[in-house]
Amino acid sequence: MVPSFTGEDSCEFHVHGGLAVVNSVLEALSTVSECSLAEPGEFTKRAFFNGKLDLTEVEGLADLLAAETELQRKQAFLQTQGALSKLYNKWRGVLVKSVAHVEAHIDFEETETIDEGVLEKVVSDVTQLKDEIESHLADGRKGELLRTGVKTVILGEPNVGKSSLLNLLCKRPAAIVTPIEGTTRDILEVTLNIGGYPLVLADTAGLREETHDVIEKEGINRALQNYKNSDLVILVVDSQKYLQWVQCNTSCTVIDFLKLYVNKLGLSDLVSNEKYEFEGLFTKHCLIVFNKLDLVQTEVTFDNKNINFLSCKNEEGVPNLVDSMTQKLKILCGEPSEDHPSMNQMRHRQHLSQCLSCLSTFLTTSSDTVLMAEHLRKALRHLGHLVGVTTTEQLLDVIFKDFCIGK
Repeated sequence: MVPSFTGEDSCEFHVHGGLAVVNSVLEALSTVSECSLAEPGEFTKRAFFNGKLDLTEVEGLADLLAAETELQRKQAFLQTQGALSKLYNKWRGVLVKSVAHVEAHIDFEETETIDEGVLEKVVSDVTQLKDEIESHLADGRKGELLRTGVKTVILGEPNVGKSSLLNLLCKRPAAIVTPIEGTTRDILEVTLNIGGYPLVLADTAGLREETHDVIEKEGINRALQNYKNSDLVILVVDSQKYLQWVQCNTSCTVIDFLKLYVNKLGLSDLVSNEKYEFEGLFTKHCLIVFNKLDLVQTEVTFDNKNINFLSCKNEEGVPNLVDSMTQKLKILCGEPSEDHPSMNQMRHRQHLSQCLSCLSTFLTTSSDTVLMAEHLRKALRHLGHLVGVTTTEQLLDVIFKDFCIGK
C-alpha cells in the first residue's frame, strides 16, 4: 500500500463531468456517518500530528502554495523536503545530549565514577552550537526577503521619471504620468518578478525642499517613511540636469553630484560623507538611474554596475537595468540551497535568538551545574517550539489559517 500524505488510510474519488456531478457526489458523501468536508489545512494538520511533517515543513508547504516566483518556489520546496528541519533537529540532538550529560553529572557525581572531561566536552559542543546559530542568524534576512519580497522605493525630484519607470518595469500604465510636477501624491506599490526574485516596487512623490501644497507635503512625508522601511533604493536622476551641472563643475565627480543630489532630496543619511569612492558610498543598497537619455546629445557613460542609463520614452537601457536589479536582488536574497538553508519566518528568528540567549547565559554560568542544566533545557525548549516538538494550539491556528481547503 502506498503511504498517504497524512499517514492515515485514505481513498480518492476521480470524478468526471460538470459541477452538478461533483455536487451530487458530495451530497451522497454527506449522508455517510462521521463524514464531513475538510477544514482549511486539515490534511496538512493531520500529517503534522501523525509525524509526517514537522512545523518548518508545514510552513514550507504553505509558502510553496503561495509562491509567485521561481526562487520563492525553490526555497519553499527545499523547506518542505526538510532542509531547515534537518539543521534544527541536528542542533536539538546536540542539546539533548548536552542536557543528558549535565544532568548525569549532577545526579551521579558523588555516588558514581563520571568520565573526566564531561562538562568540558559539553561546554565545547555548546560553544560550537552557539557559533553556528549566530552565523545562521547573521544572514541579512535573506530568506525572509525572498519569501515576502524586497521592498524597493523609487526616489527622485519631481518630474524626473519615477512613475514612467514604474510603468516601464511593470509593463502597464499603473501610475499616472503627466508633464506636470507633483502628479504622484500617494504611494503606489506593485509586485514584480525580476529574475525569479520578488520585488515590491513603490512609486513615490517627488522630493523637494519647499512646497505650499498640503497634499504634496503629505506625499513627501509618506515617501520618506517608505524610504526608511525599504531594502533597496532606486535613485532617479535627470540626465539633462546632470550634464548642466558637469559643465559648471568640471573639476567635480559624479560622486560629488550624487552627494549634493541626495542632500537636496532630504536623504542625507543615504550617503556617507566620508566616502569618495562609489564602494561603500551608500548606507543602503542603491541603484542609480540616469533617465531621459533621449533628450541629451552628449554620450554619458560610467564604468559602474550600480549606475544605469535609461530612456523611459524609447525604453533604451531597460535590459541593463533589469540585470543590475537582478544582481542586487541576488545579493539581498541569496540563492536557496539544501546545504545552506535560510530561515524565512520571523518566528524562526525569535526562537533562535532566544535559544542563543540561553546558550550564552549557560556559558557564563560554569560554577553552578544545576543552573547550567536549566539554561540548556530552556534552549532546548525554544528549538522544540521551532520544529513543533513543543507547540500550542494558538500557534497551530496561526500557521494553518492561510491554508486552502483540501490541503
